Amino acid sequence: MKVIVTGVTGMVGEGVMHECLQHPQIESVLIVNRRPSGFSHPKLKEILHADFFDLSAIESQLVGYDACYFCLGVSSVGMNEADYFKMTHTLTLHFAETLSRVSPGNMTFCYVSGAATDSSEQGRSMWARVKGKTENDLMKLAFKKAYAFRPGYMQPTPGLKNSLKYYKYISWMYPALRTLFPGAVSTLAELGQAMIQVTLHGAEKQILEVKDIVGLAKAGK
Repeated sequence: MKVIVTGVTGMVGEGVMHECLQHPQIESVLIVNRRPSGFSHPKLKEILHADFFDLSAIESQLVGYDACYFCLGVSSVGMNEADYFKMTHTLTLHFAETLSRVSPGNMTFCYVSGAATDSSEQGRSMWARVKGKTENDLMKLAFKKAYAFRPGYMQPTPGLKNSLKYYKYISWMYPALRTLFPGAVSTLAELGQAMIQVTLHGAEKQILEVKDIVGLAKAGK
């Protein structure tokens, strides 16, 4: 397979990219970034592009891929709804619409959403409404299949450089959290493995909660 990964300068995107580079059935990984990532690997190709709202200059380089693992995102903390909508829904849909147009019916699109996302788009939580609309609109595009992944707490992959700093203070609690809250806790590695699994073999559901993510990762081993 040939896959595209976005957001690799963040913790989630780097973790997903790491799993792709290790997987024997993935032959090449394209990362699309606003700034240089600093990563190097025989399977890896990087495109630098500043404006994710206008992909016309790189559109031809996005053809021929089997999947996109969309890990780009921003926190809603301190943002008003209009700005968060633009950076979450508008940006994601523009990238996805471009891919669905250049590879209609041939690509699997995996979107990193979040636990407690609001599929009704009507709830009180602003971020959950926006994420819910983003999920819903992605499912309408001309992909082979689109999946929304809703992780909760994710234990970082050891050795990666973009893990959020506060994780070093709480990672020691992971074994207990996994035991006490199995429906809310996974590893970042499991997220990447689950994305690869649905690309290879599909899944029964398009919205995948933490237990689904863990189950898919186990099925791929």
